Amino acid sequence: MLLHDTALIYGRYLRQSLRSRFALLFGVLMPLLYLLFFGPLLTRLPLGRQGSSWQVLVPGLLLQLGLFGASFAGFTVIVEKGQGVVERMRVTPVSRLALLLGRVLRDATVFVFQAVLLVLAAVAMGLRAPLPGVLIGFAFVALLTISLASLSYALAMNVRTPQEFGPVINALTMPSMLLSGLMLPMTLGPAWLDVLSHLTPFRYLVDAVRDAYVGSYTSAHMLYGVLVAVGLAALSVTVGTRVFRTAGA
Repeated sequence: MLLHDTALIYGRYLRQSLRSRFALLFGVLMPLLYLLFFGPLLTRLPLGRQGSSWQVLVPGLLLQLGLFGASFAGFTVIVEKGQGVVERMRVTPVSRLALLLGRVLRDATVFVFQAVLLVLAAVAMGLRAPLPGVLIGFAFVALLTISLASLSYALAMNVRTPQEFGPVINALTMPSMLLSGLMLPMTLGPAWLDVLSHLTPFRYLVDAVRDAYVGSYTSAHMLYGVLVAVGLAALSVTVGTRVFRTAGA
């Protein structure tokens, strides 16, 4: 029953995404611009990590894609509430967990697809990374998307307007981006900033994907990254499901 309901919701929202192909491609624009205009600036700089500058930058851009895209996913729920879609779904026998899982799995599919496009562009610009490492990076994008989209939908169920939703998301995503070392390794900064960045869970994901891109699959960074990613996904889906149940969505 849960799998059937999840597949129904997933198919519904995936078809919506496929009908908006411009939005599907536009979502990858910001990290692509960073790749094109920021990436070449790093090619001759010592970044203090193994591998080329592309192996440092591209993992960060992949997770940036998930961070910003999934965090704003809740806007669709606010729109649906205004159109009465959420109210109509409330009276159906569909599992509340499926209502959340179908949405977040659609989001994960979309952002992994965009991540593939970004990596292909990076390869054209000079990225060289082992295939297993690239696939691991996609898995981290999927887990991050599931986590943040779940929390985004949960927040959207508890606000009434986009004007309430947007500032909260911006206040959370910007510090997360700056402290996680998405653009540059935090080890390049002062010691206090490096220590502070370890309080941000995204830092562990970034370090893990960067290790994967240089073929280091059994490092401490990888272990911590996997634990944080899986733990955050489990917690976020639990919170999101509880909100959907209590809100009757």
